[in-house]
Amino acid sequence: MKALYIASTGMGAQERNVEVISNNIANMRTTGFKRQRAEFQDLLYQQITRAGAQTSDQGTMVPAGLEIGSGVRTVATPRVMSQGNVNITERELDLAIRGEGFFMIQLPDGRTAYTRDGSFERDADGTLVNSSGYALEPGITIPGNARGVSIAPDGTVEAFIGTDTVPTQLGQLQLARFVNKSGLESMGDNLFLETAASGPAQVSVPNTDGTGDMLQGYLEMANVNSVTEIADLIAAQRAYEMNARVISGADEMLRATSQLR
Repeated sequence: MKALYIASTGMGAQERNVEVISNNIANMRTTGFKRQRAEFQDLLYQQITRAGAQTSDQGTMVPAGLEIGSGVRTVATPRVMSQGNVNITERELDLAIRGEGFFMIQLPDGRTAYTRDGSFERDADGTLVNSSGYALEPGITIPGNARGVSIAPDGTVEAFIGTDTVPTQLGQLQLARFVNKSGLESMGDNLFLETAASGPAQVSVPNTDGTGDMLQGYLEMANVNSVTEIADLIAAQRAYEMNARVISGADEMLRATSQLR
């Protein structure tokens, strides 16, 4: 009975849906996290009677065909790249982006990764790095005797060096944006990689080309809404239960058929 296999695809799809929702909920407090959603497509159909088939020599046709579907599959888990809430931290090296841009991070293997997590620190050399110790691009080095580090909305980094009364410019931060942000590949550690689907990174200074500006002393929180996730979780659970009931119903029908004498 095909209903058994059709319902099993529904259970598998909802199981994956719950996995996506659980990952969203687990990352509710992850800085710069972007929630995902599961997208589904129906599977192939068996055409028993095709719509428009002739039913007589006079040219009459079937107004609606007879076709049986074979279930559902999960086709994508795109990220929702909407802006998360921006919370104040009062740390001078914490940065939040208001707009579509991404910070650029230099990986140890030479590749460039992208992130919305703006919690930066200084390493032993004074270079700005992320929580994994990967350097921010373009590289910014803050001397050990620097004080009053200031990062403007346009990415200009300044600080007072030693006893100077005039700030010194230490560098210029840049941001990257993509035509298709949802096409970025997640690699963990709050980092994304460029793909053919995302298109090449378009790098510019903040406040130009739609990248957005920077807020010093703030961090962008995850864009996960707990109420929405719980509602989606309940809906997924009910869909899973309904598919399980279909399997039970199909099993009862097969049992009744096998007991016919």
